[in-house]
Amino acid sequence: MKTKIKYITYLLIISILIFLCLDALFPCPKPKPLSTIIEDKDGQLIHAFLSKDEKWRMHIRAEEITPELEKAILFKEDKYFYYHVGINPLAIIRALYYNVIQGKRTSGASTITMQVARMMQPKERTYVNKIAEMLRAIQLEWHYSKTQLLQMYLTLAPYGGNIEGVKAAAALYFDKAPNHLSIAEIATLSIIPNRPNSLRIGKHNAYIKKERNRWLERFKAAELFSEIDITDAQSETLAATRLEAPKLAPHFAYRMKQTLPNQAIITTTLDLEQQQKIEKLVRNHINYLYRKKIRNAAVMVVDNQTMEVKAYIGSADFSNTEDGGQVDGCQAVRSPGSTLKPLLYGVAFERGLLTPKTIIADVPIAFAEYVPENYDGKFNGNITIETSLAQSLNVPAVRVLHQMGHTILLDYLKQAGFQQIHLDENKLGLSLILGGCGVTLEELTSMYTGFAKGGKLYDLQWLKGTRVEERSKDLLSDASTYLVTEILTQVSRPDLPLEWYNSANLPKVAWKTGTSYGRRDAWSVGYNKNYTIGVWVGNFSGEGNPEISGANTAAPLLFKIFNEIDYNSPKDWFKVPDSIDYRIVCSESGFIPNHFCENTVIDAHIPTVSSNKLCQHLKEVMVNPDSTQSFCTTCKPLNGYVKALFPNYVPEIRAFYEDMQVNYLRIPPHNPECERLFTSGAPRITSPIHELEYFIDPADSNALMLNCQVAADVQQVFWYVNKRFYQSAMAGEPVFIEPNEGKLEISCTDDKGRNSDIWVKIKKVKL
Repeated sequence: MKTKIKYITYLLIISILIFLCLDALFPCPKPKPLSTIIEDKDGQLIHAFLSKDEKWRMHIRAEEITPELEKAILFKEDKYFYYHVGINPLAIIRALYYNVIQGKRTSGASTITMQVARMMQPKERTYVNKIAEMLRAIQLEWHYSKTQLLQMYLTLAPYGGNIEGVKAAAALYFDKAPNHLSIAEIATLSIIPNRPNSLRIGKHNAYIKKERNRWLERFKAAELFSEIDITDAQSETLAATRLEAPKLAPHFAYRMKQTLPNQAIITTTLDLEQQQKIEKLVRNHINYLYRKKIRNAAVMVVDNQTMEVKAYIGSADFSNTEDGGQVDGCQAVRSPGSTLKPLLYGVAFERGLLTPKTIIADVPIAFAEYVPENYDGKFNGNITIETSLAQSLNVPAVRVLHQMGHTILLDYLKQAGFQQIHLDENKLGLSLILGGCGVTLEELTSMYTGFAKGGKLYDLQWLKGTRVEERSKDLLSDASTYLVTEILTQVSRPDLPLEWYNSANLPKVAWKTGTSYGRRDAWSVGYNKNYTIGVWVGNFSGEGNPEISGANTAAPLLFKIFNEIDYNSPKDWFKVPDSIDYRIVCSESGFIPNHFCENTVIDAHIPTVSSNKLCQHLKEVMVNPDSTQSFCTTCKPLNGYVKALFPNYVPEIRAFYEDMQVNYLRIPPHNPECERLFTSGAPRITSPIHELEYFIDPADSNALMLNCQVAADVQQVFWYVNKRFYQSAMAGEPVFIEPNEGKLEISCTDDKGRNSDIWVKIKKVKL
């Protein structure tokens, strides 16, 4: 007896070793390629792609296999699935008896595992191949759990044509997920794999229904389902036909497939209900603009609480090949217009250069050859920073960028994730704040989420269940982002006053628009506690259009979207950070009031950061009693003079007022008896030469240089050409102009108010 046990043990060990060797020599076949499917946040199928071998073969999750589906499949195909090791010996013996002894095939012996083996490696049906199939089934049982094997069967089972698997069949025949199938539909799908060609849904529905009801009777006899369920299933019509695979949110789906090319099921953060509502709004908006030759739009919606991308519309109509509908406008690099201004002013607040009530000059100015202009071509003189941002004025923004240094803003943009900035940073200058750089709608929307998140930057979330990661560096401080946000809520909305009666339910939004040079791109980006939404409108061809503007073509769509998805939401707004304080400032300058400041306002500031400069909007000047002459300390008389306050305007403001014929209080002419001393301290223009005639070749790009010598106490000078302010420069710094032909009057004023004038004559001749 012991000897027999010993031999049996040896035999068992040898068998296991042989099996392990065969398993190593003949490994399990590789899984067949699967269709990539894209799901929304609720697991709803929104887009499907063919597998690499051109099949609709969709992986089914274990949780998608309902008890009803499992019972029906196991009853039909393999009642003892959970009790065998890949083969069913009793079924094999029964099949051999009928197939060999009686000479006919009345019963099959294939288990679900054996069918999986055959579907993974299809071969001609011979006895040798059947034995190989059995061995492969045992091997599969060794490597996979029963749940995994059932999933494999339900993924590979044939359903006619290029449809394989229950999930693909449910989607393409019934437009359902497998866990939403009725008893009748489950019964239908359980009988097709044995005869996928003769039981083709859409072609043989009457015959399929007859076979289905026959098997439903068997289900009833086996008490698989209740009699009521069976009766309802038998009475259910079968009008199904072959459907198109879902192709919703195409730009988003293609992006996800490109990002995760080897993942069979990609469950995303997309909210399909919101996506379809916004797609309709975009489509209707572009249908209205189409007659104006504005043909496309793109939209991104981000949930600010989770940083999840909820909607992603790359174009107005993906199928419109004539207007580039397949271009993804969310990733296209375009000129951002004025949409970067909030970041510029936020950086200036953060660095203590400005506060909302700081006064800045909105007057003509030139920076070398760059001459910025406002959108409407007009100038406003002295205005506050908050007015400048709220009205999106160009000249003050360029002035602030020049004062701060454009490389500082470039660093912030790179930190915010603007990829094109990395490539072009050496080419960019002051024009970048007016759209002279390239950005994408995705980058812009992501940056604005930083304002909504109190200055903190987080990566956008595309996949459900991923962890929200804060970036290593913040966009700005909570104080500076709050100051920007409050200014951006002051802009007049396009949906008001049209919907004044409904204003109590409309969402509060901080927002900004932008229009690129040549009116090629219209932008509008807005945010509140709940959402950040980015909108681009234009033509993918890059064609300009006088009708394109951020305010008129992009902003209305932005607010339609906000009103659709955030209507009547809780009025929770951003709280004032502890790092913000309020103070009284002079309304004439935005600085701490001096003894002569009569008009004051309340201004927000960042303690220990914002400037505490004392207001100097007036300066004391010694004048004669009738205010017809002024004196300096050198020439003032012993008596007979008074001290009076005069506006302390910067030279460019004075030039602007003179040019616009604005009546203002001027400082009286200086004492003529002090003219020698006064003139000796004035700038001496050394280039060009007074009263000289200059010949310039039109084909030559060389400009005329302006230069001067100044007194030792001068730090800055201001150049004027034909009585119009041209550019400021540091003392001794050359300035260049490209003059027109004719007489040219050139003036230079130093920062002490002293002035010199010359004139030259310009002739353009071919040299």
